[in-house]
Amino acid sequence: MTPPALSTLVPKPESPPEPHHFLHAIDAGVSSAPSLIVPKTEPLPESPRFPTSTSSVIVPKLEPLPELPHLPLETYASSVSCTAIACAEAIAPAAFNKKQKRSCELVRVANVPDEVLQRDAVRRARTTYECLRSLLGRQRSLPSAGKLSRDSPKRCRPDLDAASIMGRCGLWLFRDKRIIGSIPGILVGDVFLYRMELCVVGLHGQVQAGIDFITANQSPTGKSIATSIVVSGGYEDNFDCGTELIYTGHGGKAKNVFRQRDHQKLERGNLALVGSYNYGIEVRVIRSANSDRSPTGKAYVYDGLYKVIKHWTEPGVSGFSVYKYKLVRIDGQGKAGTELFLHAERLRNGSFSEKLSSYLTNDLSKGKEKLPIVLFNDIDDNREPMLSEYLRCSRFPPSVSACKSGHGGPKNGGCGCLENCSTNCPCILKNGGFPYDENGILVKGKPLVYECGAGCECSSSCPNRVTQNGLSYRLEVFRTNLSEWRVRSLEFIPAGHFICEFAGVVLTKKQLELESVSGNGLVYPGLIPAMWEKWGDLSDVDPDHKPCSLSSLPRVAFALDVSNSRNIACYLKNSRCPNVFVQFVLFDQYNESYPHLMIFALENIPPMRELSLNYGLE
Repeated sequence: MTPPALSTLVPKPESPPEPHHFLHAIDAGVSSAPSLIVPKTEPLPESPRFPTSTSSVIVPKLEPLPELPHLPLETYASSVSCTAIACAEAIAPAAFNKKQKRSCELVRVANVPDEVLQRDAVRRARTTYECLRSLLGRQRSLPSAGKLSRDSPKRCRPDLDAASIMGRCGLWLFRDKRIIGSIPGILVGDVFLYRMELCVVGLHGQVQAGIDFITANQSPTGKSIATSIVVSGGYEDNFDCGTELIYTGHGGKAKNVFRQRDHQKLERGNLALVGSYNYGIEVRVIRSANSDRSPTGKAYVYDGLYKVIKHWTEPGVSGFSVYKYKLVRIDGQGKAGTELFLHAERLRNGSFSEKLSSYLTNDLSKGKEKLPIVLFNDIDDNREPMLSEYLRCSRFPPSVSACKSGHGGPKNGGCGCLENCSTNCPCILKNGGFPYDENGILVKGKPLVYECGAGCECSSSCPNRVTQNGLSYRLEVFRTNLSEWRVRSLEFIPAGHFICEFAGVVLTKKQLELESVSGNGLVYPGLIPAMWEKWGDLSDVDPDHKPCSLSSLPRVAFALDVSNSRNIACYLKNSRCPNVFVQFVLFDQYNESYPHLMIFALENIPPMRELSLNYGLE
């Protein structure tokens, strides 16, 4: 039986009502407490001065709305005014109280006072999730992992268990479903590898359902309102062309079946999308994209905010009635993340013939790297990177290179393992265990990682030789609008993966004193903050967690001269909120004062995103 048309379910008055403001603008500010960001606001009529919702956010009281028909977007959009508030729950998620009564007021977060602080909060939650998920996957049978998980040992879903543990520890962000619009600390184009990760950061609160929404009893209008959707291609009637999207409602399908088996009903998420249309509420859109770098074969990309501009019901491909929604992307958000995925793929395949004149060289490394590095400049005629000598790895002085005393073993101080190293290998014991997992991901940041080197008898495919194989991802050096050279990735780089070495000519302290070297061409590794401490830090979920410390290590006191000889990493942008970090590694010589500077991804880096490093400079 065909369900009734949508227009019969929403009463239409004789004349459209006057628009109502149910989100009032207020000024944003920072409270005196460093871990709590709340707006400074004057008391509102008939509104409590302090928050009554579980999100610990001060929000204005919403004016009641009458029953509304569907209205043109232009007519009603003016009634949804932006609220300039910062959400305290992102910084202090433990304050979330399930028993506290919710208010029925929507919250839109905008004009966040400290975006770096919000980004760090999101990154910390995501890093905790990924490292915990990886730990549970590797060591489920070991006591260190077993004490973290109270779930049934029969279920082998580290992605679900990690989220469950973080939830019990109060580490989920933005748990209040009444938050509409953008989520602070999450950028358009951010990539997530698991659906549960979307829940942890508050981007989409449904584990399986494609539509997340505010229920009617939480809504100021008494009607449900959609806040986010995941476009995963699970329905045969979807149509997606990027800026416009025809989204098929949920229901009418059997589990794991692509074709419709029954009519869809106007309920739950389907009804909520109608509410978003009626009240002009923007919807967060997350798209699923295929990725061979993901353990699941797919990635979830946040593409920004869309508006529902039309909805209807029609017979679907299988003959059953389905609900359709047309969404249009809001302008001014930059390119969508999935669009950049396709753009980067075309660049890697060399299908942009019309831009060949802007590519100065197809390989800046001149064959020294296993992957070519393109040089792109559509700003001016500068070709400076091509004038420098390209180094695949750092060049150490003879006095340092002569230090060959390794970790103990039969040959030149190296290990005597056959093929791949085992847990009893002296190199592995020196690290306190394997530093990388089976996928080459850094298990935990350390003051120093000891890899197998030339003095070891293990094969070149040994899992303890991750950083010795050179550049791991396709990168591009490009000219910015500020006439600076920077680096961006041409493919998706998952968090924890090795990218490349930061290479230059190593100058000892004595050489620095004797030689006259321009300060502009020097990089001091000792100044670079120890961002490696953040990778693998599980102190938020495990009270027994102890950070790695090697008090006996000597201080890194050398400098890298990159004025005339360098590699691609020397063009990394300096940032207080970086997406890569430096891990010190030894392998070809064993002078602990002179390690290699290896660059690892601190977060999931989508294609075409600029790589940035904190150099420790003011």
